[in-house]
Amino acid sequence: MKMLHVPLLVLGVLISAQSFAATAQQEKMTTCNAQASEKALKGDERKAFMSTCLKAKPATQQEKMKTCNADASAKALKGDERKAFMSDCLKKK
Repeated sequence: MKMLHVPLLVLGVLISAQSFAATAQQEKMTTCNAQASEKALKGDERKAFMSTCLKAKPATQQEKMKTCNADASAKALKGDERKAFMSDCLKKK
């Protein structure tokens, strides 16, 4: 009876991993699609953007922080303005 539990456990892990991968890909597709819509891209420009966007590796949180922090410093933002900018920037990238 115990031998039956191991294959079932492995099967459950495989199914979970596949559904997670599909969800991540769907999320990336949604994000890229929203960005293309914001830029009002159509036709071949949209196809090229979507291709590039979907192939791009997601930036790590640390990379996002560095980029947004540098942008905020370049704009000389301080206090609440900086907080608002950083929040928006980290959500977008």
